[in-house]
Amino acid sequence: MPDNSLLALFIVGLLGGGHCAGMCGGIVGALSLQSPAGKPSFTVHLAYNIGRIASYTVAGLLAGAVGYAAGNLMALQRGLYVFASLMLVALGLYLLGATQTLAFVEKGGQAIWRRIQPLTGRFLPVRGVAQALPLGVLWGWLPCGLVYSALTTALASGSALRGMATMLAFGLGTLPNLLLAGLLLARFRRFAQARVTKVVSGLLVLGYGVYGLMNVIL
Repeated sequence: MPDNSLLALFIVGLLGGGHCAGMCGGIVGALSLQSPAGKPSFTVHLAYNIGRIASYTVAGLLAGAVGYAAGNLMALQRGLYVFASLMLVALGLYLLGATQTLAFVEKGGQAIWRRIQPLTGRFLPVRGVAQALPLGVLWGWLPCGLVYSALTTALASGSALRGMATMLAFGLGTLPNLLLAGLLLARFRRFAQARVTKVVSGLLVLGYGVYGLMNVIL
């Protein structure tokens, strides 16, 4: 993977914020409503997001380890890089509303999520960090095309450590959006779901995917 992949995945996470707000907006809204007097709690939202990012990081570690196992097969490693770039292209088009391909990919993770989701009820209602943190860990496995696109990059990173760092960078990129979605609620959601926000995000993510493919071709 290119040396700038960590920065790129951070930006992908940041630009995909509208999608994050849509996927997790319900749960972050619930965190605010279940706080005392219905007021958003920064500590609770931060704990939730730390748990969520921790799950992304573990997934990146596993994906990177799988990629490392294939590392001696140069043709396969090259194929993984092409696949990761194509997933980013698909993500860009998805954010632009030009395709529903990733919606189909998200359905592939439903089998795992059906087993995990019932566990989330143990930590509801959220009264503090002790419930928010494990809830975030579980919610981090919610089927999400944006996360899956980042995971393919971790898969192509070539090592477990790089895969872990890749998903950590991606997760940190999503952090501002989810914190704002929780603390500003409807006001941020309107911004995240605005057409201009989706177009700009989609074009930039699409551009990075095309850039990755060009690195392979040229």
